[in-house]
Amino acid sequence: MKIAVFPGTFDPITNGHIDIVKKALPLFDKIIIAIGDNATKNRMFSLDQRLEWLEEVFGKEDRVEVTSYKGLTIDFCKKENASFILRGLRSVKDFEYEEQIAQVNKELSPDIETVFVLASQEYGFISSTIVRDLIVHGGDYKRYLPTVVKIDSSNL
Repeated sequence: MKIAVFPGTFDPITNGHIDIVKKALPLFDKIIIAIGDNATKNRMFSLDQRLEWLEEVFGKEDRVEVTSYKGLTIDFCKKENASFILRGLRSVKDFEYEEQIAQVNKELSPDIETVFVLASQEYGFISSTIVRDLIVHGGDYKRYLPTVVKIDSSNL
């Protein structure tokens, strides 16, 4: 069984994330979307809220599982018997960053391969960081998010 882990903070999930999963589904038997506990990132939305959004988006897709984890992604992959790490690429800058992480993961576990999927052109500039900035400053962010993501910006 070909299992891939798609790790991220998904804070919030964007249409770009959905694009990557849809493109990758034909490649794998199962994709585990896993919210990682990244100590270097400040979160705008709670873990429970992010899990709920992911479940709403992918809940009807039987080959997608949604969960969270702590620790190294490579250790989570081993625990889940995943042979692949799925990463989306928007730009050369993304590739340079992701390549370094992939090389370290390969050193830690040679049997787990990182697979890069290019974002579609219409999503190539979208990031959760940009969306959060739009939310905080009252910009039009809704077109970058799935409709299930409802944000009450008065609570932020």
